[in-house]
Amino acid sequence: MTTPTDSVKDRILSLDPADLPAYVYDLAALREHAASVRAALPAGVELYYAAKANPEAELLAALGPYVDGYEVSSGGELAHVAKAVPGRPLAFGGPGKTPAELAAALEAGVARHHVESLHDLRVLATLSARSTAPGSRIGILLRVNLPLAGSCLAGSSLAMGGRPTPFGLDPADAETAASLLSADTWPHLELLGVHAHLASGLEAAALLAAAESIVTWSKALSARHGFALREVNVGGGMHVSYAAPDVLFDWQAYGEGLARITAAHPGLTLRIEPGRALTAYCGWYATEVLDVKDSHGEAFAVVRGGTHHLRTPATKGHDQPCSVLPYEPWPRPWPRPATDRPETTLTGQLCTPKDLLARNVPAPGLRAGDRVAFALAGAYAWNISHHDFLMHPHPTHHFLNA
Repeated sequence: MTTPTDSVKDRILSLDPADLPAYVYDLAALREHAASVRAALPAGVELYYAAKANPEAELLAALGPYVDGYEVSSGGELAHVAKAVPGRPLAFGGPGKTPAELAAALEAGVARHHVESLHDLRVLATLSARSTAPGSRIGILLRVNLPLAGSCLAGSSLAMGGRPTPFGLDPADAETAASLLSADTWPHLELLGVHAHLASGLEAAALLAAAESIVTWSKALSARHGFALREVNVGGGMHVSYAAPDVLFDWQAYGEGLARITAAHPGLTLRIEPGRALTAYCGWYATEVLDVKDSHGEAFAVVRGGTHHLRTPATKGHDQPCSVLPYEPWPRPWPRPATDRPETTLTGQLCTPKDLLARNVPAPGLRAGDRVAFALAGAYAWNISHHDFLMHPHPTHHFLNA
């Protein structure tokens, strides 16, 4: 996964220097990966894509044949995704929804609303009472912050639940919400089930343990409040390794485990919402080396761009996997800096020592003008970065095999 395919490599090497940095997305690779994920999932499991991972319209469309819908977390995402893939089912979640966003979701006919708090529920109930046609009902899933912080969440890279967080309802508040909805306080709202995304960066066994616990808790909630549990959304959080990018999440084992859960609970629809694990591998951040120099006995290469385009190395503290692509043309009237050291640290152009993309990269003979392709840049990369710090030009975007 650290070496670009021939088509990606050829595109990067063919780009004019004025087009760098660039994001290059291999849509054929994305479709192939999404198809394999879809094939691993059993009947009774729905696959929604978490658009926050990468909302590029071309990626959303490429995923279309393989997903059942899309999860959005803001009014902006809602409008963007609805335009990019019109008519597809949407689920609207996230904390701190504004009344305007909830009204927009109602107007757009969002299929599922993930309720994050009692206030969220009451605002939605008030707004939907004014806009819901007689006899129709709005589907509700209660997002619950369940106390599963033990073995289920061990090893997670980002905890969203199981401890104090702004995400979801505490179990006691979920009981209150279920009581209100089950009592027909708001007859235009229909409680369908529970949503619980508790952590990211987990392997299949841990995610399955969490899913079983979520379903068990949800069944008990439905029994206490007398509503039919139709759906449980167990979120995403599938592990993507930046240190070992060739080691992929075990979708086959995960699908087999989900099949066991659905078999034990006939009539229940399980839903998963992967983001990074679907799109990370199809994207590359391509740039060129601007300068090569020594500093206190170590080699550094400054590349065009940096973590204001590719934020994940700085926020997660990892080294972004990369490949150096030697580039021959040097149409400049000055010498070409190079290093004879076996390893080089790759940094960006920002005026901060935190602008590190990859440390100690094996790159003997690295020269200014060479190009670098950073892998796993298809998720939480450009869209999550602080684009305008120092006001460098934005990268260009290229989509192969559209």
